[in-house]
Amino acid sequence: MQKFYPDVSKPIIVIKFGTAAITQASGEPDLNVMKKIAAEVASVHNRYHVIIVSSGAVGAGKALIRNYRGTLSQRKAAASIGNPLLINIYSEVFRPYGIPIAQGLCERRHFASRSQFLQLKDTFEELWRNGVIPIVNENDVVSDRELKFSDNDELATLLAAGFGAEALMLCTSVGGVLDEDGNIIGKVNDVKDVFRFVRTDKSFLGLGGMASKLTFAKLATRMGIRVVIFGMKETQGLLGALKGETGTELQSLKSTLSARNRWLGSGGLISGKLKVDAGAERAVLKRKSLLAVGVTEVTGDFESGEIVEVHNPSGEAIAVARARVASADLLQNLKTVNYEVAHANDIVIL
Repeated sequence: MQKFYPDVSKPIIVIKFGTAAITQASGEPDLNVMKKIAAEVASVHNRYHVIIVSSGAVGAGKALIRNYRGTLSQRKAAASIGNPLLINIYSEVFRPYGIPIAQGLCERRHFASRSQFLQLKDTFEELWRNGVIPIVNENDVVSDRELKFSDNDELATLLAAGFGAEALMLCTSVGGVLDEDGNIIGKVNDVKDVFRFVRTDKSFLGLGGMASKLTFAKLATRMGIRVVIFGMKETQGLLGALKGETGTELQSLKSTLSARNRWLGSGGLISGKLKVDAGAERAVLKRKSLLAVGVTEVTGDFESGEIVEVHNPSGEAIAVARARVASADLLQNLKTVNYEVAHANDIVIL
Protein backbone atom coordinates (compact mmCIF):
# COMPACT_ATOMS: atom_id res chain seq x y z
CA MET A 1 0.00 0.00 0.00
CA GLN A 2 1.28 3.44 -0.95
CA LYS A 3 2.15 5.74 1.94
CA PHE A 4 0.77 9.27 1.75
CA TYR A 5 2.60 12.25 3.21
CA PRO A 6 0.31 15.28 3.58
CA ASP A 7 1.94 18.49 2.38
CA VAL A 8 -0.15 21.63 2.03
CA SER A 9 2.56 23.26 -0.09
CA LYS A 10 2.32 20.72 -2.90
CA PRO A 11 1.32 22.06 -6.33
CA ILE A 12 -2.10 21.23 -7.73
CA ILE A 13 -2.79 19.55 -11.06
CA VAL A 14 -6.17 19.11 -12.69
CA ILE A 15 -6.42 16.15 -15.07
CA LYS A 16 -9.43 15.89 -17.37
CA PHE A 17 -10.29 12.64 -19.13
CA GLY A 18 -12.77 12.94 -21.97
CA THR A 19 -15.41 10.39 -22.83
CA ALA A 20 -13.65 9.12 -25.96
CA ALA A 21 -10.35 8.80 -24.08
CA ILE A 22 -11.66 6.39 -21.43
CA THR A 23 -14.45 4.49 -23.17
CA GLN A 24 -14.85 1.79 -25.75
CA ALA A 25 -16.70 2.38 -29.02
CA SER A 26 -19.90 1.23 -27.29
CA GLY A 27 -19.55 4.02 -24.72
CA GLU A 28 -18.77 1.65 -21.86
CA PRO A 29 -15.69 2.45 -19.73
CA ASP A 30 -12.44 0.89 -20.98
CA LEU A 31 -11.07 -0.92 -17.93
CA ASN A 32 -7.53 -1.24 -19.35
CA VAL A 33 -7.27 2.50 -19.94
CA MET A 34 -8.61 3.27 -16.48
CA LYS A 35 -6.09 0.89 -14.89
CA LYS A 36 -3.34 2.74 -16.75
CA ILE A 37 -4.69 6.07 -15.53
CA ALA A 38 -4.64 4.83 -11.92
CA ALA A 39 -1.08 3.55 -12.22
CA GLU A 40 0.26 6.81 -13.64
CA VAL A 41 -1.69 9.08 -11.30
CA ALA A 42 -0.54 6.95 -8.33
CA SER A 43 3.09 7.49 -9.33
CA VAL A 44 2.74 11.30 -8.95
CA HIS A 45 0.31 11.28 -6.03
CA ASN A 46 2.95 12.14 -3.45
CA ARG A 47 4.20 15.10 -5.50
CA TYR A 48 0.89 16.77 -6.37
CA HIS A 49 -2.57 17.47 -5.07
CA VAL A 50 -4.65 15.88 -7.83
CA ILE A 51 -8.14 16.66 -9.11
CA ILE A 52 -9.47 14.30 -11.77
CA VAL A 53 -12.31 15.55 -13.95
CA SER A 54 -13.85 12.58 -15.68
CA SER A 55 -16.48 12.34 -18.38
CA GLY A 56 -18.05 9.03 -19.30
CA ALA A 57 -21.02 8.77 -16.93
CA VAL A 58 -23.63 9.16 -19.66
CA GLY A 59 -21.84 6.61 -21.85
CA ALA A 60 -21.64 4.18 -18.95
CA GLY A 61 -25.36 4.40 -18.20
CA LYS A 62 -27.08 4.91 -21.54
CA ALA A 63 -27.24 1.16 -22.34
CA LEU A 64 -29.87 0.82 -19.61
CA ILE A 65 -32.11 3.52 -21.11
CA ARG A 66 -34.62 2.09 -23.59
CA ASN A 67 -34.66 3.72 -27.03
CA TYR A 68 -31.85 6.08 -26.06
CA ARG A 69 -31.85 9.16 -28.35
CA GLY A 70 -29.77 11.57 -26.30
CA THR A 71 -32.56 13.87 -25.13
CA LEU A 72 -31.86 16.02 -22.08
CA SER A 73 -34.01 13.84 -19.78
CA GLN A 74 -32.40 10.67 -21.15
CA ARG A 75 -28.90 12.10 -20.63
CA LYS A 76 -29.80 12.95 -17.04
CA ALA A 77 -31.17 9.47 -16.45
CA ALA A 78 -28.11 7.86 -18.07
CA ALA A 79 -25.83 10.01 -15.93
CA SER A 80 -27.64 9.02 -12.74
CA ILE A 81 -27.05 5.37 -13.67
CA GLY A 82 -23.53 5.83 -15.01
CA ASN A 83 -22.04 8.01 -12.25
CA PRO A 84 -21.99 5.29 -9.56
CA LEU A 85 -20.81 2.74 -12.13
CA LEU A 86 -17.94 4.99 -13.20
CA ILE A 87 -16.93 5.98 -9.67
CA ASN A 88 -16.93 2.33 -8.63
CA ILE A 89 -14.50 1.50 -11.44
CA TYR A 90 -12.21 4.36 -10.37
CA SER A 91 -12.36 3.08 -6.79
CA GLU A 92 -11.37 -0.43 -7.91
CA VAL A 93 -8.48 0.63 -10.18
CA PHE A 94 -6.97 2.88 -7.48
CA ARG A 95 -7.39 0.29 -4.73
CA PRO A 96 -4.13 -1.61 -5.49
CA TYR A 97 -2.21 1.62 -4.82
CA GLY A 98 -3.92 2.28 -1.50
CA ILE A 99 -5.47 5.51 -2.79
CA PRO A 100 -9.09 6.18 -1.83
CA ILE A 101 -11.19 8.32 -4.13
CA ALA A 102 -14.19 10.61 -3.58
CA GLN A 103 -16.89 11.77 -5.92
CA GLY A 104 -17.56 15.46 -6.52
CA LEU A 105 -20.59 16.52 -8.58
CA CYS A 106 -20.41 20.19 -9.51
CA GLU A 107 -22.84 22.73 -10.91
CA ARG A 108 -22.05 26.16 -12.31
CA ARG A 109 -23.60 27.87 -9.30
CA HIS A 110 -20.75 26.42 -7.22
CA PHE A 111 -18.42 28.73 -9.15
CA ALA A 112 -20.72 31.76 -9.41
CA SER A 113 -20.72 32.29 -5.64
CA ARG A 114 -17.36 32.95 -4.00
CA SER A 115 -18.58 31.54 -0.69
CA GLN A 116 -19.81 28.32 -2.33
CA PHE A 117 -16.55 27.94 -4.20
CA LEU A 118 -14.58 28.35 -0.97
CA GLN A 119 -16.68 25.58 0.59
CA LEU A 120 -15.78 23.37 -2.36
CA LYS A 121 -12.12 24.29 -1.92
CA ASP A 122 -12.22 23.52 1.81
CA THR A 123 -13.73 20.11 1.09
CA PHE A 124 -11.07 19.21 -1.47
CA GLU A 125 -8.29 20.34 0.84
CA GLU A 126 -9.68 18.07 3.56
CA LEU A 127 -9.71 15.19 1.08
CA TRP A 128 -6.08 15.89 0.16
CA ARG A 129 -5.06 15.98 3.82
CA ASN A 130 -6.37 12.44 4.04
CA GLY A 131 -4.74 11.19 0.86
CA VAL A 132 -8.00 11.08 -1.11
CA ILE A 133 -8.27 12.03 -4.79
CA PRO A 134 -11.53 13.76 -5.81
CA ILE A 135 -13.09 12.53 -9.06
CA VAL A 136 -15.24 15.36 -10.41
CA ASN A 137 -18.02 15.46 -12.96
CA GLU A 138 -20.87 17.80 -13.74
CA ASN A 139 -24.06 17.07 -11.82
CA ASP A 140 -25.98 16.15 -14.98
CA VAL A 141 -28.91 14.81 -12.98
CA VAL A 142 -30.05 18.29 -11.89
CA SER A 143 -28.26 20.68 -14.26
CA ASP A 144 -30.45 22.33 -16.87
CA ARG A 145 -29.40 23.68 -20.26
CA GLU A 146 -28.98 27.21 -18.94
CA LEU A 147 -26.76 26.02 -16.10
CA LYS A 148 -24.74 23.33 -17.87
CA PHE A 149 -21.03 23.61 -18.42
CA SER A 150 -20.37 23.66 -22.15
CA ASP A 151 -18.45 20.45 -21.44
CA ASN A 152 -16.01 19.10 -18.88
CA ASP A 153 -13.15 21.08 -20.45
CA GLU A 154 -14.82 24.16 -18.99
CA LEU A 155 -15.34 22.49 -15.61
CA ALA A 156 -11.68 21.45 -15.50
CA THR A 157 -10.58 24.98 -16.42
CA LEU A 158 -12.75 26.57 -13.74
CA LEU A 159 -11.26 24.22 -11.15
CA ALA A 160 -7.70 24.88 -12.34
CA ALA A 161 -8.22 28.64 -12.30
CA GLY A 162 -10.06 28.74 -9.00
CA PHE A 163 -7.57 26.47 -7.21
CA GLY A 164 -4.51 28.12 -8.76
CA ALA A 165 -3.34 24.88 -10.33
CA GLU A 166 0.20 24.53 -11.65
CA ALA A 167 -1.00 22.53 -14.64
CA LEU A 168 -4.18 21.63 -16.47
CA MET A 169 -3.88 18.29 -18.27
CA LEU A 170 -6.52 17.60 -20.93
CA CYS A 171 -6.59 14.00 -22.14
CA THR A 172 -7.93 13.40 -25.64
CA SER A 173 -8.25 10.38 -27.90
CA VAL A 174 -5.97 11.97 -30.56
CA GLY A 175 -3.09 12.70 -28.18
CA GLY A 176 -2.61 16.41 -28.82
CA VAL A 177 -3.16 19.20 -31.33
CA LEU A 178 -2.51 17.87 -34.83
CA ASP A 179 -1.01 19.87 -37.68
CA GLU A 180 -2.19 19.65 -41.31
CA ASP A 181 -0.20 16.43 -41.76
CA GLY A 182 -1.72 14.75 -38.72
CA ASN A 183 1.40 15.13 -36.55
CA ILE A 184 1.20 16.26 -32.93
CA ILE A 185 2.44 19.81 -32.40
CA GLY A 186 4.82 19.68 -29.44
CA LYS A 187 4.80 23.24 -28.09
CA VAL A 188 2.55 26.22 -28.75
CA ASN A 189 3.47 29.76 -27.69
CA ASP A 190 0.14 31.37 -28.59
CA VAL A 191 -3.09 29.36 -28.63
CA LYS A 192 -4.62 31.36 -31.46
CA ASP A 193 -1.82 30.19 -33.78
CA VAL A 194 -3.18 26.62 -33.82
CA PHE A 195 -6.94 27.21 -34.12
CA ARG A 196 -6.55 26.96 -37.90
CA PHE A 197 -5.66 23.27 -37.54
CA VAL A 198 -8.82 22.39 -35.63
CA ARG A 199 -11.48 20.29 -37.27
CA THR A 200 -15.03 21.36 -36.48
CA ASP A 201 -16.30 17.83 -35.82
CA LYS A 202 -16.24 16.23 -32.41
CA SER A 203 -16.23 12.87 -30.76
CA PHE A 204 -19.49 11.01 -31.30
CA LEU A 205 -19.40 10.08 -27.61
CA GLY A 206 -18.61 13.44 -26.04
CA LEU A 207 -19.90 17.01 -26.11
CA GLY A 208 -16.68 18.82 -26.84
CA GLY A 209 -13.74 18.67 -29.21
CA MET A 210 -10.34 20.25 -29.83
CA ALA A 211 -11.85 23.71 -30.38
CA SER A 212 -13.36 23.49 -26.89
CA LYS A 213 -10.03 22.44 -25.39
CA LEU A 214 -8.16 25.31 -27.05
CA THR A 215 -10.81 27.84 -26.06
CA PHE A 216 -10.48 26.99 -22.39
CA ALA A 217 -6.73 26.45 -22.66
CA LYS A 218 -6.45 30.05 -23.80
CA LEU A 219 -8.19 31.20 -20.61
CA ALA A 220 -6.02 28.96 -18.42
CA THR A 221 -2.72 30.08 -19.98
CA ARG A 222 -3.70 33.73 -19.44
CA MET A 223 -3.95 32.92 -15.74
CA GLY A 224 -0.45 31.47 -15.63
CA ILE A 225 -1.53 27.82 -15.83
CA ARG A 226 0.48 25.40 -17.93
CA VAL A 227 -1.82 23.41 -20.23
CA VAL A 228 -0.95 20.09 -21.86
CA ILE A 229 -3.26 18.29 -24.27
CA PHE A 230 -2.20 14.64 -24.28
CA GLY A 231 -3.34 11.05 -24.82
CA MET A 232 -3.08 7.79 -22.90
CA LYS A 233 -2.07 5.65 -25.89
CA GLU A 234 1.63 6.34 -25.30
CA THR A 235 3.55 4.07 -22.92
CA GLN A 236 3.59 6.85 -20.34
CA GLY A 237 0.81 9.16 -21.49
CA LEU A 238 0.28 11.32 -18.42
CA LEU A 239 3.82 11.00 -17.08
CA GLY A 240 5.32 11.91 -20.44
CA ALA A 241 2.97 14.88 -20.76
CA LEU A 242 3.94 16.18 -17.31
CA LYS A 243 7.60 16.00 -18.37
CA GLY A 244 6.84 17.79 -21.65
CA GLU A 245 7.78 14.71 -23.69
CA THR A 246 4.38 13.87 -25.17
CA GLY A 247 1.27 15.77 -26.24
CA THR A 248 0.93 19.48 -26.97
CA GLU A 249 2.13 21.94 -24.35
CA LEU A 250 0.54 25.39 -24.38
CA GLN A 251 2.83 27.96 -22.82
CA SER A 252 1.42 29.87 -19.87
CA LEU A 253 1.65 33.61 -19.54
CA LYS A 254 3.03 35.30 -16.45
CA SER A 255 0.23 36.04 -14.01
CA THR A 256 0.18 37.89 -10.70
CA LEU A 257 -3.55 37.53 -10.06
CA SER A 258 -4.69 36.94 -6.49
CA ALA A 259 -6.65 33.82 -5.64
CA ARG A 260 -9.85 35.87 -5.59
CA ASN A 261 -9.18 37.40 -8.99
CA ARG A 262 -8.25 34.02 -10.48
CA TRP A 263 -11.67 32.82 -9.40
CA LEU A 264 -13.31 35.98 -10.77
CA GLY A 265 -11.35 35.78 -14.01
CA SER A 266 -12.48 32.24 -14.62
CA GLY A 267 -15.94 33.66 -15.22
CA GLY A 268 -17.60 30.96 -13.15
CA LEU A 269 -21.05 31.94 -14.33
CA ILE A 270 -21.42 34.83 -16.75
CA SER A 271 -24.79 36.46 -16.09
CA GLY A 272 -24.53 39.20 -18.69
CA LYS A 273 -22.39 41.06 -21.21
CA LEU A 274 -21.49 44.71 -21.50
CA LYS A 275 -20.25 46.31 -24.71
CA VAL A 276 -18.17 49.44 -24.13
CA ASP A 277 -16.87 52.27 -26.28
CA ALA A 278 -13.21 52.90 -27.09
CA GLY A 279 -12.74 55.27 -24.17
CA ALA A 280 -14.10 52.80 -21.65
CA GLU A 281 -11.97 50.05 -23.20
CA ARG A 282 -8.84 52.14 -22.65
CA ALA A 283 -9.87 52.87 -19.07
CA VAL A 284 -10.53 49.21 -18.27
CA LEU A 285 -7.22 48.11 -19.80
CA LYS A 286 -5.50 50.75 -17.66
CA ARG A 287 -7.14 49.05 -14.66
CA LYS A 288 -9.61 51.85 -13.96
CA SER A 289 -13.23 51.42 -12.93
CA LEU A 290 -15.96 50.98 -15.54
CA LEU A 291 -18.49 53.81 -15.66
CA ALA A 292 -21.97 53.71 -17.17
CA VAL A 293 -21.25 56.48 -19.72
CA GLY A 294 -18.84 54.11 -21.47
CA VAL A 295 -21.34 51.25 -21.80
CA THR A 296 -23.00 51.10 -25.22
CA GLU A 297 -24.91 47.82 -24.96
CA VAL A 298 -26.25 45.66 -22.12
CA THR A 299 -27.07 41.97 -22.68
CA GLY A 300 -28.63 39.69 -20.10
CA ASP A 301 -30.55 40.13 -16.88
CA PHE A 302 -28.15 40.33 -13.95
CA GLU A 303 -28.21 41.52 -10.36
CA SER A 304 -25.69 43.51 -8.36
CA GLY A 305 -22.76 41.25 -7.44
CA GLU A 306 -23.04 38.91 -10.42
CA ILE A 307 -20.30 38.38 -13.01
CA VAL A 308 -20.47 40.05 -16.42
CA GLU A 309 -18.23 39.91 -19.46
CA VAL A 310 -16.88 43.17 -20.88
CA HIS A 311 -16.57 43.45 -24.67
CA ASN A 312 -14.77 46.13 -26.69
CA PRO A 313 -16.38 47.92 -29.68
CA SER A 314 -15.30 45.04 -31.95
CA GLY A 315 -17.10 42.49 -29.78
CA GLU A 316 -13.94 40.93 -28.32
CA ALA A 317 -14.09 39.95 -24.65
CA ILE A 318 -11.46 42.01 -22.84
CA ALA A 319 -12.37 41.47 -19.17
CA VAL A 320 -14.79 40.02 -16.67
CA ALA A 321 -16.16 42.06 -13.80
CA ARG A 322 -18.37 41.82 -10.76
CA ALA A 323 -21.19 44.26 -11.39
CA ARG A 324 -22.00 46.78 -8.67
CA VAL A 325 -25.45 47.46 -10.13
CA ALA A 326 -28.27 45.38 -11.58
CA SER A 327 -28.86 45.43 -15.34
CA ALA A 328 -32.23 47.17 -14.90
CA ASP A 329 -30.63 50.01 -12.93
CA LEU A 330 -27.76 50.29 -15.39
CA LEU A 331 -30.11 50.66 -18.36
CA GLN A 332 -31.79 53.59 -16.59
CA ASN A 333 -28.46 55.30 -15.84
CA LEU A 334 -26.38 54.85 -19.00
CA LYS A 335 -25.95 58.62 -19.32
CA THR A 336 -25.45 59.31 -15.62
CA VAL A 337 -22.04 60.85 -14.93
CA ASN A 338 -19.73 58.96 -12.53
CA TYR A 339 -22.21 56.07 -12.21
CA GLU A 340 -19.91 53.15 -11.38
CA VAL A 341 -20.76 49.83 -13.00
CA ALA A 342 -17.73 47.88 -11.76
CA HIS A 343 -14.90 48.94 -9.48
CA ALA A 344 -11.34 48.50 -10.71
CA ASN A 345 -10.65 45.94 -7.96
CA ASP A 346 -13.50 43.81 -9.29
CA ILE A 347 -12.31 43.74 -12.91
CA VAL A 348 -9.94 41.09 -14.30
CA ILE A 349 -8.34 41.66 -17.70
CA LEU A 350 -8.49 38.64 -20.02
